[in-house]
Amino acid sequence: MTAKEVLHGAEDKMKKTIETVTRNFAEVRTGRASPSMVEGLHVDYYGTPTMVKQLGSISVPDAHMLMIQPWDATAIVEIEKAIMKSNLGVMPSNDGKVIRLSVPQLSKERRQELIKVVHKMSEDGRVSLRTVRRDAKEALEKLEKDKVISEDDKFTGIDELQKLVDKYIARVDEILKNKEKELNEF
Repeated sequence: MTAKEVLHGAEDKMKKTIETVTRNFAEVRTGRASPSMVEGLHVDYYGTPTMVKQLGSISVPDAHMLMIQPWDATAIVEIEKAIMKSNLGVMPSNDGKVIRLSVPQLSKERRQELIKVVHKMSEDGRVSLRTVRRDAKEALEKLEKDKVISEDDKFTGIDELQKLVDKYIARVDEILKNKEKELNEF
């Protein structure tokens, strides 16, 4: 393994962290109905954790209504349980065929709570990025100790690693800023 391979592997993990942060942020509702609010929720479907988007179609008939039409009607109860366990703050209703979620406007207090939630999510993302950095740095130090790379290559690799981490932390901060703006819009 070379220093470039270590850095490439670290960057792949950082990209996955950004994808996870983005997906988690999409699940936080902003007062407008959006399929991304529920499509990533995991439902216990016959003992297997399955995402809602794999169990049925999700549609948005208007700005404050979300409809989930499961392909298997027996999944309705489990989908409702998953929605109630999530931090969406909406109550599902069903007619036996379709689950309807009425998305009310957010109160000022709820907006502040959600901003705290997204701040925690972004901090979790930053921690994950720092963990990737630590692991890659340890890998570079081991390569140097095993005399696979020189000391200069190790320091160059660590510098490049720090630049990657800074770049991806800035991306997390940018995603957070956009989500805060979205949450504060009325």
